[in-house]
This record gives sequence, structure tokens and C-alpha cells, in this order.
Amino acid sequence: MKGINTGFWQGKRVLVTGHTGFKGSWLSIWLRELGAEVFGYALAPQTEADNYILCGLEHQIPEVRGDLRNTALLEQAVQRYHPDIIFHLAAQPLVRRSYIEPQLTYETNLMGSLNVLEAARKADCVRAAVMITTDKCYENRGSTQGYRETDPMGGYDPYSSSKGCAELMIASYRRSFCQHGGTGKCTMAVASARAGNVVGGGDWSEDRLIPDCIRAIEAGRPVCLRNPSAVRPWQFVLEPLRGYLMLAEKLWAAPEDYIGGWNFGPDPKQKATVEAMTQALISSYGTGEMEIHADVKAPHEDHILLLDSTKAKEKLGWYPQLSLEKTLEWTAEWYRDYQQAGEICRRQLRAFAGQWEIQA
Repeated sequence: MKGINTGFWQGKRVLVTGHTGFKGSWLSIWLRELGAEVFGYALAPQTEADNYILCGLEHQIPEVRGDLRNTALLEQAVQRYHPDIIFHLAAQPLVRRSYIEPQLTYETNLMGSLNVLEAARKADCVRAAVMITTDKCYENRGSTQGYRETDPMGGYDPYSSSKGCAELMIASYRRSFCQHGGTGKCTMAVASARAGNVVGGGDWSEDRLIPDCIRAIEAGRPVCLRNPSAVRPWQFVLEPLRGYLMLAEKLWAAPEDYIGGWNFGPDPKQKATVEAMTQALISSYGTGEMEIHADVKAPHEDHILLLDSTKAKEKLGWYPQLSLEKTLEWTAEWYRDYQQAGEICRRQLRAFAGQWEIQA
């Protein structure tokens, strides 16, 4: 069974942007477990309950605290850490916030991504860059079929649109500077990765289902659902991260064969409504109630959004493994006892990785 080549990561210098965030903290832990030298560039964590803080990463990872829009600081960080590989996860990641702060959203998600690529190109040390965008980068036509990498970019709200713009920029940048036929001045292999609705312990973002549920349960009030029938491609956080790691390995070994966009979504059979997910989380957590209060004045959010991950399955040998039941069981475990987050994260990571990694 194909998986991560653990020997590949030994001693690799890896820069993770957004390492203080939800997915970035999990990826940083995994990379350290694999023996990589991990460095970070990100804003400060938002709370003392963030996974980054609870897992002690602030004492383990050399880092620069900075905004993606600060080009000089970002370039200094890349020059200082001299990474072999970059995983770019830092972003303004929230749909509803993008309606409030559209300019910040575009500057961060579009120009911030360009700044990362430029910093890497100028440093002339990066062999592979995996640029993380989102499933929402596609022009959503309300289809019940999963979107493929060849489907057009788009986006209704500023967040989704900013990620669609970023995808177009990444593709242009790759063709112009990083492929044969371009300027010939860059040897960096660049790919973009699009995941579904990622869940797991350590996410405290506003206006996301799981953290909203946990906050309500901890406060002793019902979970309030504004869009209970919306369907999303839910997946455990380690599923797409495994894909990102496998993709980076392939970019290193055969860049011309693996550049481009990649979907990492759950099995289509595991799609579920917001209401069903909430009921299952409450069951796994062991307590909680749910109420539905649809807000007709709420900003637009897409009703259904699914990914087709055939390309990743056929070319990378990646495919999702955890059932929705196990996904919510592991998620609930983290939130029930998050003061022990470091132990929980590493236990879940080793249980997950032990099934699929291969030794060099």
C-alpha cells in the first residue's frame, strides 16, 4: 500500500506558513515526527487553547511571527531558514469574515500567496512548494457531482473568490517561472492542494461547525444551526495532510509529473448535512442539544460542495481512510480533554500513520 516515505523527510528543512493555526499545527507535529527540521511563519495564535500552544510547538519550532502582506519580513524568514520545501497554509480562511473584510481577504489569500512564491524564488533554495487553497476555489454550479481539477475556478463570496484567484495566479506563476518554456530561472516545483471541510481537534475558528458546537456545549447552551441542510465533504485533518506530504515527495522526485492542482476530499459516500454532523458530534462527545434557527438574512453560503479526488487516488495512491464515525470520535476526544492536546495529537497521529506509512 502506498504511503509516506518516512525516510525522505529525515533532515529536510521545511517551512510551514500558518503553523500556529489548526491544520498548520497538526502538519508541523507530523513533520517533526518524521524527522524534518520545521520552521514557521505565521501570525500569533489566537487563544491559549490553540493546538499550537497546547502541544508546546512554540518551544519546538524556530519561527517568525508575521503577516503574509509583509513582503520584507517574509523574504527575510525564507532567507534565514533556507527551506527545501514549503507548505503554504497561512490564509484568511473564513467565508463569513470575508464579507466583513473583503480587502484583507484578497490581500492575504491572493497577494500573500504571491509573496510566498516570490520569497521562495528569490531565495533559490526551495525544491518544492505545496500551496494550500480550498475546495471553494471552484465555480460552484450546485452540482451533486464532485468537482475535478479541470473544472473552472470561481467563487461567490470574497473568500472563495480570493482562493480561485490564488489558484489562477499559482498556475500562471508556475508556467511563467517554474516550468520548461518559462523564464528558466526557477527550479521550484509548485502544486496547489484543495481539501474539503476539514475537522479535528484544535480548531477554534468562528463560524465553523465543530468549534461552534463545542463552544455551545461548554457554555451549557444548545447548538444553534443556521443552515442545517447544507452538505459538505467532511474529513479528518490528517487525511488531506497525508496527501500534502505525499505530493511534496512526488514534486521533489518528478516535478514535471506532479505540478498542478490536486483534490483531497473524502469518500463521496461520507458526505453529510450540517444537521447530521451535529447530531453525530453530540453523540460522540456525550452531551449537548441542538436547535435550528435559520437566518434568512445571513450572507450567501453554498448549499452543496463536493470534490472528486480520482486524480490523487490514481497518480499518488492517496485515498481517504477514516470513517465519518471515527473522524467524529477522534475529534470529540480532543475537545473533551484538550489540556492533554499534545498527548492526544501524537496518539491519534501515530494510530493514523501507523496504518499507511512505509519505511524508506
